[in-house]
Amino acid sequence: MTAPLAGLRILDLTRLLPGPAATMHLADFGADVIKIEDTAAGDYMRDFEPQVANAQGVLVNPAFEATNRGKRSLAIDLKHARGRELLLELAGNADALIESFRPGVLARLGLGWDVLHARNPRLVLCSLSGYGQTGPWSHKAGHDINYIAISGVLDQIRAEGRPAIPNLQLGDLLGGALSSLSALLMALLAAQRTGQGRWIDVAMSEALLVHHFFPHAELDVGQQPIGGETLLTGGAACYRVYETADGRHLAVGALEQKFWESFCDAAGLAQLRSRHWACGEAPGSPAAHETIAHVAEQLRRRTLDDWLQVFNAVDACVTPVLTPAEAIVHEQAAARGVVRRQGAVTEIGPLAQMSGHSMPSRPAPRAGQQTREVLAELGLSAGAIEDLIASRVVQEAR
Repeated sequence: MTAPLAGLRILDLTRLLPGPAATMHLADFGADVIKIEDTAAGDYMRDFEPQVANAQGVLVNPAFEATNRGKRSLAIDLKHARGRELLLELAGNADALIESFRPGVLARLGLGWDVLHARNPRLVLCSLSGYGQTGPWSHKAGHDINYIAISGVLDQIRAEGRPAIPNLQLGDLLGGALSSLSALLMALLAAQRTGQGRWIDVAMSEALLVHHFFPHAELDVGQQPIGGETLLTGGAACYRVYETADGRHLAVGALEQKFWESFCDAAGLAQLRSRHWACGEAPGSPAAHETIAHVAEQLRRRTLDDWLQVFNAVDACVTPVLTPAEAIVHEQAAARGVVRRQGAVTEIGPLAQMSGHSMPSRPAPRAGQQTREVLAELGLSAGAIEDLIASRVVQEAR
């Protein structure tokens, strides 16, 4: 079979993490993703530390390599009139363009929605930003921590009673990458059916707000969700992280009563079988904290490996808290073939297993690596391309 997105051309004007992660998934499934970079810094995530050698022996940033694998790079100066015209020519043959400039920047360059739509009515434009294209915060700068803070997500992630920063970029990846990916694919499907593209406005903070279901449900019934005291944030004994004798941790997710009963029996805590939220023990209550203390005391009696031998044979929703190094070599990841190496760079993917398709293996490009190739596909002669390079409208790989 051909790749599911073969024949789809995406122009990617984003940098750093959210946009490149979204288009990484498109490239993994066969789309031709052309990374449009400026002729100055390009995507400066390339230069972040740490640096390791890729399969070609070149020092690279592993996160950049992961999020830009399978793409082609064209370096254009969009401040130059000819550079903007080249982008419009590319847009005329593309299916979608995704950008992450501040709201209004693309329009000020003369490349806004009206111009792009006039050039190619079926083109989908996805604008990805922190707070959206409209509203009083639309022009504010921000990063992942700001988006999870303003959406109420950070308040619910707590350690020792204080908001704790997760080391999975929820705003960038859930709010940004996956939300723009899904919206883009929906608009592309509509464009195939109708011939008309759409302008998508993805706000990372808003997409987080959309998905924060359980705290909003608690508010709806008149309860104030308090991080660390609710059912899914550690307020119940059946859904918590516990320390073991060797300083490692177990994640207990026995939300259903049958799993809790299995957990209690296996852990030597049969007397706690009825101490479950489904039996009336309210999360965050004094009774719940008493049950938590009993479980914590018991689990600290044995090492992680000892408990894994116990729980591996029990259907109780108990797993080890693995380090990232342990996670990428875990037997489940190995069995699924989801981790592979490009030199010293770890590649993980694709997003989902799909019959008839395996993820292509092509390292991230250098800035401008395919400049000549992409321009030649526009029909430009070798001489015309040389003139563009000489006048610094475009740039070859450095």
